[in-house]
Amino acid sequence: MNPSLTALRFSPERALELGRQTLSIEAAAVDALKNRINADFSRAVELILNCHGRLIVSGMGKSGHIARKIAATMASTGTPAYFVHPAEASHGDLGMITRDDVLLALSNSGESEELLRIVPLVKRQGARLISMTGSASSTLAREADVHLDAGVSQEACPHNLAPTASTTAALALGDALAVALLDARGFGPDDFARSHPGGSLGRRLLTHVADVMRAGNQVPAVLPGTDISEAIIAMSRGGLGLVAVTDPAGRTLGIFTDGDLRRAFEKRIDLQQGSIDSVMHPAPRTIGPDRLAVEAVEMMERLRINALLVTDADGILVGALNMHDLFTAKVI
Repeated sequence: MNPSLTALRFSPERALELGRQTLSIEAAAVDALKNRINADFSRAVELILNCHGRLIVSGMGKSGHIARKIAATMASTGTPAYFVHPAEASHGDLGMITRDDVLLALSNSGESEELLRIVPLVKRQGARLISMTGSASSTLAREADVHLDAGVSQEACPHNLAPTASTTAALALGDALAVALLDARGFGPDDFARSHPGGSLGRRLLTHVADVMRAGNQVPAVLPGTDISEAIIAMSRGGLGLVAVTDPAGRTLGIFTDGDLRRAFEKRIDLQQGSIDSVMHPAPRTIGPDRLAVEAVEMMERLRINALLVTDADGILVGALNMHDLFTAKVI
């Protein structure tokens, strides 16, 4: 199409209308799937759980793109899975599928020639077949051990042709399968961290408090009875915005922060006299060094504080950290 003619036809109002209409149609398509989460869905989950091999996900065209994403989601949430292109399967890649595997085949029409060509060969090997189609009466649906209905009443495309709502529905149904499997396997945050070691997600899931906290001489601490002025000097030298109050054995008794110092000024408390005991917060909130750093972030945000003391199981002070430390470690 001539670009100049396209520019002449463009209407901002029409673009907004179609954008909103697309989202409404696709949201309705996903919402309609809730009524199809039935015994067939449970059987599909059970079939994959009992699989001694891997989940093979396959599809052609746009369904193939969705299949790749489903395979990636499954693999990252505890279900060993990979994508096999159905056309390549007919030219040697079928050898990647064994009798111990389960094949999840996606096709909106359920009549994809490339998929139907390999289905008899896959079943002859003894592998089980789960189909996800938009037609329960399709050939692929009839050949499957379990069929998942991902049908939609209409595509979001104004001509009802381009795969839009149908691919969204298939993707959502694949996510539903992955989440049900994740839960059934007891797949938790630690497992997730092991499969996501890279990038910001890996840092958030793999970084523990002990990895980012200040320790030793970096943590300002004073004994009970210390003059307030001396405690302020210790806090200033530490650069953490706090000073811990500990007994001679190192057990945490209290905390005094720069926020407490500002409030003391506002109340006109004489900071030249008196001991730290009179202005500290007794029994402060603490966190263990083996906890995830993201848990420290959650605690600080919930309590609206900027720093935490780190103690061991016996309440002995072993470190401290503040929001700046977590920003520097790219946990936030």
